Amino acid sequence: MSGYADAALLCSLYAPDAHTARAVACLGKQSQPLPIVWIHQLEVRNALRLRVFRREITRAQRDTSLNALLADLANGVLVIGSPPLTEVLTEAERRSALHSDTLGTRNLDILHVAAAVVLGSREFLTFDRRQANLASAAGLIAPVV
Repeated sequence: MSGYADAALLCSLYAPDAHTARAVACLGKQSQPLPIVWIHQLEVRNALRLRVFRREITRAQRDTSLNALLADLANGVLVIGSPPLTEVLTEAERRSALHSDTLGTRNLDILHVAAAVVLGSREFLTFDRRQANLASAAGLIAPVV
């Protein structure tokens, strides 16, 4: 695995927002499919549902976004990643202990970085400076997109 995208970047790919152009450009630079892990499954889908609640998108747009994500899985743009949960949780606790009190990282951010590390990703794609700092501290290339 080369790159790993956080859920916000993936959400911007599938439901247009202020960050979509940057997300699309970032995806275009990837030479390998981006992994989707269990946390993406929940977080991206829930983010799309929250956008409906906030009246940012319609239910039809949400469904179109979810179908586009499924199509990209079927077409190999994205690939299911299955890092062992115990390894992800161990890595997440390690990253939290090492960095949360200095970087101010949040649980979901830590879990994404831990999943990327366990999957053997080299690059971490995010819009979030704190998450990029955590990914860098974990040895990943992590430019803020």
